[in-house]
Amino acid sequence: MSVRLSLRIQECFDRLSPAEQKLARLILQRKDDILTYSATEMAELADVSKATAARLFRSLGYADFNEVREQSREERNRTEPYRYSLGDRKEPHLGKSIGAHLDLEISNLTRTFEELSSERLHQAAGLLKDAPRVWFLGFGPEEGIARLGRLLVSRLRHDVMQIGLHQASWAEDLAMMGPRDALVLVTLKPRPRLLRPILDYARTTRVNIIVLTDQMSGLWARKFASAILPCHVASHGLGPSYTAMASAVQLLAMSLAERLGERAAQRLDLIAEIHEELDDTE
Repeated sequence: MSVRLSLRIQECFDRLSPAEQKLARLILQRKDDILTYSATEMAELADVSKATAARLFRSLGYADFNEVREQSREERNRTEPYRYSLGDRKEPHLGKSIGAHLDLEISNLTRTFEELSSERLHQAAGLLKDAPRVWFLGFGPEEGIARLGRLLVSRLRHDVMQIGLHQASWAEDLAMMGPRDALVLVTLKPRPRLLRPILDYARTTRVNIIVLTDQMSGLWARKFASAILPCHVASHGLGPSYTAMASAVQLLAMSLAERLGERAAQRLDLIAEIHEELDDTE
């Protein structure tokens, strides 16, 4: 399916009619059918009218279904097959050119946001908005992404903390958790053994867990997560790429800011005023 079509659906989904949303969901779920089915057949699969299909594609900025199919075919023909993913090969793909690195990073970002539904994003942002407290957790390299998330969200609302910021304070941090708190977990394999008892405690405490992880870990995360934001992390070597995960954290914060509205704007103004009083920036 055309990447541009998928992104347009994500951007416009909330403005579509219920019937158009029904067809849009089918398109996102059955991406390859665009090139093999007609507009009438797609409408029948979604149990909507042909007129609904025509309205949907016009709402997305296309003249008709043929334009959608042509764009999808062009993108498929000019896109290199997606060959690199974690664990595909034993040898790292080192020494790649700048262009090859850029192509893979763009592919990670594109695939991540093509597959991320607006409903899932809004659900995660809603959990952050309604939580009495928000917690971030990451181990190893993922701790840096968790720190970024804590900083961004703390600019929008109060009571945003990071678990294990001081390594000897795991128990003290967990003791401050309460029902309906939100825990944003940034995690990739291999995972430390400590993570399992932390998640068990959070679930027992009725904390809502939001997980940012790789695509292959979605099934694992479903066992305990209230919301999952899967990211593509393929690289040419030296471990996973964190570009898509960092961007997903930024997008989650932007979605939260939209939900908080004036409250977020007021907090940003307050932080700016404090910086001015402290005279700590130039």
